[in-house]
Amino acid sequence: MGYEQTNGIDYRELHSVSGTFSSLFVDYIGEFGNVQQFYGGNFRDESHWKSLLKRVTQRSLDRSSIVQILGDQNRNFHCGVRTLANIDLLLNDNTVAIVTGQQVGLFTGPLYTILKTLTTLKLVETLTQRYPDYNFVPVFWLEGEDHDFEEVNSIKTLSASNDVQELRYELKRSSDEQNLGAVGKIEFDDTIESLFGKLDESLIQTEFKPKVLELFRTAYQKGMTFNRAFAHLMNVLLENSGLVFLDPNDKEVKRLLAPLFAQELAETPRFCKMVIDQSAELERQYHAQVKPKSLNLFFFHHGGRYLLEPRLDGYSLKGTRQHLTKEFVEQAVKTSPELFSSNVVLRPICQDWLLPTLAYVAGPAETAYFAQLKPLYDAVNIPVPIIYPRASATILEEKAGKVLERFSISLVDLFRDVEIVKQKVAGEVAELNLDEVFGGTLLSIQEALERIAPVLQTIDPTLLGALENVSRKTTVNIEGLKERAVAAQKRQHEVSLRQIEKVANLVFPQSNFQERELNVVYFLNKYGLEFLRWLYGELKIDLFKHQVIRL
Repeated sequence: MGYEQTNGIDYRELHSVSGTFSSLFVDYIGEFGNVQQFYGGNFRDESHWKSLLKRVTQRSLDRSSIVQILGDQNRNFHCGVRTLANIDLLLNDNTVAIVTGQQVGLFTGPLYTILKTLTTLKLVETLTQRYPDYNFVPVFWLEGEDHDFEEVNSIKTLSASNDVQELRYELKRSSDEQNLGAVGKIEFDDTIESLFGKLDESLIQTEFKPKVLELFRTAYQKGMTFNRAFAHLMNVLLENSGLVFLDPNDKEVKRLLAPLFAQELAETPRFCKMVIDQSAELERQYHAQVKPKSLNLFFFHHGGRYLLEPRLDGYSLKGTRQHLTKEFVEQAVKTSPELFSSNVVLRPICQDWLLPTLAYVAGPAETAYFAQLKPLYDAVNIPVPIIYPRASATILEEKAGKVLERFSISLVDLFRDVEIVKQKVAGEVAELNLDEVFGGTLLSIQEALERIAPVLQTIDPTLLGALENVSRKTTVNIEGLKERAVAAQKRQHEVSLRQIEKVANLVFPQSNFQERELNVVYFLNKYGLEFLRWLYGELKIDLFKHQVIRL
């Protein structure tokens, strides 16, 4: 346990035991030379940071427009003064952005969203000290344009009995409404209160619970959108962090992106072919993360968000019978660019088209898919940002740590196979074979009593009846004691297995890493709103291993 806590767990080991981290990501972390052709530069290389700083700060950008947009958006999200100061810094040519992004999941989504954000903030702090001649601004790209509601409408937490519990927000809608459009713009209705009722029942009673629920209720209330609720809660939880939010589903943002959209339309399927060629090269050794479309744009139509598919006579909206003429679409990108939305391939290009991005803080899957995008950056003449791996961590509560120590179990054991761990513990608890122990004891007593019989026969034959009575009572008492021992052993077995299950639910819930399943509300409720400040202090962003943080 001590080794895991001090040094972290190597991603290569986790890849071998769970298969969760891709071989591409593992090489990116530990053997960059194997993958360097697919990326702009090495995140560990000081010289690359310096050269990229010069390239990014020399870019010609419409800084005043993006500053105006960010100011309007962040005031709407009730940001702090430090955020507004950071936005103003972006007017200066020596200011760069350290960007991360995520879907606007309910209550901030899985814990990795928090880890990505804290990594971004700590990286800004580190770079500010390392390069005092430059300004570094943390930017969070709100991925609220996605139309997959099922990916953002639920959270998982641990109940009072330490069982994994999923809480889901369901919209009042007709069954035929499949495409709800940009989820970030969906407003919460009054059913959000029933979700808070379930959350209240699920969470254990603590001194922090009323305040935590109040903060979450303030952000996630009727009339708030997923975007606004997400940003509002993050601003409260990360008070005075200076984090800047960017909502791309904004008319003024789309106006700045219109030339990029027009290029994608005019040159279809050039971008797609570039990604396919890069992916083919990548797949000689690794697995490609994303599949490009011939046209990497969506179109908003009647409230829905649909993939644009080229046709000989124009375009169609995937999943509908709607056809659009080429002239209509070409005119729309000039006059109504807000109707367009990038897909997963074009999104990073849009992000770095707008911002002076030096680095993007990415999760393992994102790190892998950036390997497919380098040719697109070259095509639009944007420097490829440094892809900085977010910190990865499992938070190990004190009681859970003691259980693991008691049974000499490591986290890697749990990550490998929880059932094998339970079998091991069950075997240790059941080491004593009670049938053998009590059977042998009873036999020894009976043999001893039988040796007394000839003596009693000689002294007084009438004592043999008393001897038989003693033998019968002894057998009954021994068997009764055995039954109690068996029951106690069974209870110990059940308690031990339940303890292992509880630990597994905390550190590897539903056979997945804690950071990918549990929501931060579980920890805030148990340890208070200072939990994130504590986590910020504990998180090591330069370890590049899976941290185990004892709480």
